[in-house]
Amino acid sequence: MKALFLALLLIPLTGCTRTKAIEGEKVFQYEGGLHQPGRQTYKETPPVGGVHNSIWQHCGVYDRPIYNEHAVHSMEHGAVWVTYRPDLSQDDLATLNKLVDGRTYTLLSPYPGLPTPVVISAWNRQLQVNRADDPRLKRFLNTYELGKQAPESGSPCVGDASTSETQ
Repeated sequence: MKALFLALLLIPLTGCTRTKAIEGEKVFQYEGGLHQPGRQTYKETPPVGGVHNSIWQHCGVYDRPIYNEHAVHSMEHGAVWVTYRPDLSQDDLATLNKLVDGRTYTLLSPYPGLPTPVVISAWNRQLQVNRADDPRLKRFLNTYELGKQAPESGSPCVGDASTSETQ
């Protein structure tokens, strides 16, 4: 019996649902709950976590840049932030709009100075891509929208939001 038990321990587990990493995904280690008024400096572009404003950004689609400090708070709540270069083609922008259509925990906004045409970010996660139709974008969104990586996943992403100057 003891030998059978030991043998079972050595058999590889099958049927486990282990998610493979998304190719090109970067992982970070920021703690949640760090609220501070005013503008903040972030290491990543766009940011993926850290100190942020106490007011979150209302999830939705924006045609102008939004404040990092509010978007980071929304990501702390489980939102995924899809950013794109302001000169992205209308066809590519339509592709991104379709990607987030019907989702309640997403932000979509232009972001000047991105390292690639499209960057998708969640709390402590980021993926940079060159095309709006890159299939990794949907996989990232499906994996991290309201994901366990967000310290306050499921907290509001609508309501007491800001689109104005950071307080």
